[in-house]
This record gives sequence, C-alpha cells and structure tokens, in this order.
Amino acid sequence: MNTVEEKNSLYKSRKQSVGAWFGSGEPWIWVTGSAVAASVIAVVGLLLILLVRGLSHFWPADIIEFEYLDERSGQQTTVVGEITDSEQVSLEQLRSAGLQLPEEGGEFRQRDLIKTGNRDVTGSDFRWYLSENMRNIRFPKGLMVLERYEWGNFYGYLLNVKEQGREIAAQQPAEFDPETWQVFEARLKRAIELNDTIKAIEKHETRALNYRLERLRLAERELELEIGLDALAKNLAMAEIAQERAEIDAEYEVLQTRLTDLHQQVDRDSFTAVTADGRQLSLPFAKIVDALLPNQLNAVEKTWVWFTKIGRFLSEDPREANTEGGVFPAIFGTVLMVILMSIMVTPFGVVAAVYLREYARQGFVTRTIRIAVNNLAGVPSIVYGVFGLGFFVYGVGEQIDQLFFQAALPAPTFGTPGLLWASLTLAILTVPVVIVATEEGLSRIPRAVREGSLALGATKAETLWRVILPMASPAMMTGVILAVARAAGEVAPLMLVGVVKLAPALPLDGNFPYLHLDQKFMHLGFHIYDVGFQSPNVEAARPLVYATAFLLVVVIAVLNFAAVSIRNHLREKYKALEH
Repeated sequence: MNTVEEKNSLYKSRKQSVGAWFGSGEPWIWVTGSAVAASVIAVVGLLLILLVRGLSHFWPADIIEFEYLDERSGQQTTVVGEITDSEQVSLEQLRSAGLQLPEEGGEFRQRDLIKTGNRDVTGSDFRWYLSENMRNIRFPKGLMVLERYEWGNFYGYLLNVKEQGREIAAQQPAEFDPETWQVFEARLKRAIELNDTIKAIEKHETRALNYRLERLRLAERELELEIGLDALAKNLAMAEIAQERAEIDAEYEVLQTRLTDLHQQVDRDSFTAVTADGRQLSLPFAKIVDALLPNQLNAVEKTWVWFTKIGRFLSEDPREANTEGGVFPAIFGTVLMVILMSIMVTPFGVVAAVYLREYARQGFVTRTIRIAVNNLAGVPSIVYGVFGLGFFVYGVGEQIDQLFFQAALPAPTFGTPGLLWASLTLAILTVPVVIVATEEGLSRIPRAVREGSLALGATKAETLWRVILPMASPAMMTGVILAVARAAGEVAPLMLVGVVKLAPALPLDGNFPYLHLDQKFMHLGFHIYDVGFQSPNVEAARPLVYATAFLLVVVIAVLNFAAVSIRNHLREKYKALEH
C-alpha cells in the first residue's frame, strides 16, 4: 500500500513539475532558440553554397589533356580542357544512351564534365566524358587558356606570333618556349591597351558627340514646330544649328580618323594556335581578353589571378549573352535605383504617417486607412509593376512627352519604361512599410514631450519639426531599411517598368542633365533571371548565377548596414530626449 501511494505521489509531483516547467515558458524559449538556430544555419549554408560555387568559377584550374576512347564510334581522340563537374551515372542510363559497357565496373559509372572551349571549332564548349575511358592523363606546361571577346575560351598550344602576317616568333606545338611566350605577352598587352583606348573613345567621346547631335536635331525640330516665330529669327536659329552641326561633324571626322588608326594598329598582330586534335587557327590579338598558362602557376600566382578575375567581374560590362564578362552596369543600376527609391519613398511615407498619427481624427476613416495600408504591403509585386506600367509609363509619361518633349515624338522620352518609373513603382510598393514603421516610432514618443514643448511656447508645427520627427528618425530609418531590403531584390515589377537584358551605357554620365531618368538600366536580380533561365549556354551560365546571386546579397547587406549605421547614430543622438 505504501508502495502504491509513493508511486502516485511521485507521479503527481512529476506531473506538477512538468506542468510548472511548461507554465514557466522555458520550453517555448528552447523552441524559439532552435528555430532561430535552424534559420541561421540555413542562411549561412545558402551563402556558403553561393560563395563556393560562384567564386570557384574564377579560380584558374589546371588544364588536363588525355586520350579518350569513344564507345559509339570506337575512335580515340585527344581532349584538352578543365574539369568543372563530376557525377555518378547508372549503367542503365548510359546503355540507354547507346554506350556498351561491361557489368564488372558496378551499377554506377563516374563521368566528368570537361570545359573543352573552342566553341568556334567544335560547336560546343562543355562535354561529358566517362572517367574509365580517359587514358594517358597529363598536364602539359605549354597548354594555354585564352579568354576571348567572342566564342568563349580557347584551349590549345601556341605555335607562332605574327606581325602584319610575318612570323616573328615560333615554337613547337607541344613544347613551351619562354622567349616566344614573352613575345606573345608583349603583343597581347599592347593590343589590350589599344582596345581599352578604343573603348574609352567610343564610350565617352563618341557618345558625347552623338548626344550633342541629338540635341541639335531636337532643337531643329522645335523650330519647325514653332508657329509664332518670324521667318528671319527662324532662319538665324537654323543657321546657328547648321554651323554647330558642321563643327560637330568636323570633330567626328577627327575622332573617326583616330579610331581608324587605332583599329589598324590593334589589327596588326596575330598568332597561330593549335587545338588538341591538331587543327591550326589564326587568331588576332584584338579578340583576346586574357591569356594564361594555368599549369605553370603556383598557388600564390593563382590566387593573384583569382582576385584579378573577380575584380574584372565587378568592373567590366557583360559579354556573350551575359555569360561572359562582368556585371558592373547591373551593380550600378541596382544601387542607383535603390537610392532614388529611398529618396522618393521616405518623404511620402513620413508625411502619411505624421498625418495619420498627429493630425487625423482617430475614428473609422483613419482605421480604414490603416487597414488599407497594411493590406497594400501584401499585394503581389507584379501588380505594382502593372500599375506602374499603366499609370506612370502610359499615363504620366505620355503626358510629359506631350507637354515638354514634342520635338522627340513619336519616339517616347518618358512615355517608355525607364529609371524614374522603376524607382517610383518600387517607392509605391514599399511605402506601406515606411508608414507603419514611422507610425510606430511616433506612437512611442511620450505625450509629455509634446506637452513640454507646447508649454515652452512652441507651435504644434515647430514641435513636430524640431522635437517629434528627430526623435522618430530611428524608426523612419527602420522603415527605410526594410524598404531597401525588399526593393533591392524585386524583379517582377522591374521587368515591366525599366529593366532590360543589356544596357552597358550607364544612366549617369557627363552629358547634361547628367542623370538620365528616362534611360533603361540593368539590375542584378533581373540579370540572375536572364542568365539562369534565358541563357543559350546553360553550363557556362550556371556559375555566374551563383556569383551574381551572392553579389546581390552583398549589395543588399551593404545598403542595409549603411542605413543601420545611420539609424544607430540617430538613436544615440536622441536617446537622452526619450528619457
């Protein structure tokens, strides 16, 4: 009997202790902590995947050469390239593809994805090879990798260097001659410098002349449309335009002569390269971006090349359907759009929040407005894109063209998607976040602060401007931070109101009015979508998707950290007033 009573009392005490433990809320602390830890692990894991798969693309891997026996044709060929991926494939799948393989090797076979390059020769630059059929694997010192403006990478051996068709240096295809390579590097360096000069002239000086000519064309068109101007004044204005056009044409001729001379200089040198199967190609230095001998580089040299390639990825324009080159226009467009959006959304959101909290009568209408604002935050972003296209582009933009840019019609100026409308659309998309955050900040300011300011003789407007808004500025910055985090990653609405696949000309330049709000731009988010889903070369685009995605996360983090630092500074500045 005593034993049963002891067991019952022990059971009741344990039940009470468990109930008290749950009642204390400690289990929910553990559950919350576990959820946060799982979220952090997931985010860190995602970032590591993006980091490793994206940045490893720029590492100068060793170039492999081997003999491969093709199961279908029975022929043995020499293959040169770099291993980019490996996977295990079932024997049944390989046999269904036409390969006759024995059972002894097991149910699975390993195959390697080799980037063979030379797309202009073979038609494709990625191929799968069975590891068991790769023979005589070697890493020749003389194998070179050429990054080209077109047709992707070239893998092969240097044969000779020519100047105006005359051979000035040569070597055996399978051997490496340091002197020949020095001549090759010197001529390549010269060609790169000349190409950079040509690009600078075409990108800045030629564009400036074209911009001036377009301004003259519009001025001439305005004179044609002017009705009240007498014939003498119109003729004088036309004569001035013709004179200025003649001056621009003369400058353009000088520039064209200079460009022609530079093109002749850069086209002077060429070289002959040999592929793995013995085919010889004559290639101009003008088409080469960079040249490497990866099998001769040590770890320090490869690290330097790796950083150099990352720097070029961040600073150059895209090439080859966005699968080569850099993403600088997309970085610039993303940051500029976010800055313009923040400048637009902050006053709208703050004014709306101030009215709702400080001036509006707290009743049914105000509650309805707050509910509408909260519901706007849940509207799909593509709906905002359709609204921006219909209202801003086709509505406001066309009216602006009719009033201020008649000379340019029927070609639209603001009646087409552009930077201004993209920024405004995202400002409308994120304004509910700023309103809610600012209202929360205003509601936390003690009533005594307002009454004290009024008691000292300040008006309500002065109290609001000098006391309330400064104290609520950290909350405003919180709203801006949330707005930036959402807007920087949006893609769907931007596809309708201003983002394009390729726009190497930046919307900010040296031509008046310097910031061209009507111009289309590139965006990192849309760049990821385009490279990942619209690229004709999937294997070449995959690592760039990872690299660009990681870069977008970094850009958003930098923008957020900048806003957070400003908010923390404001919070410390006005902390004394809150107490």
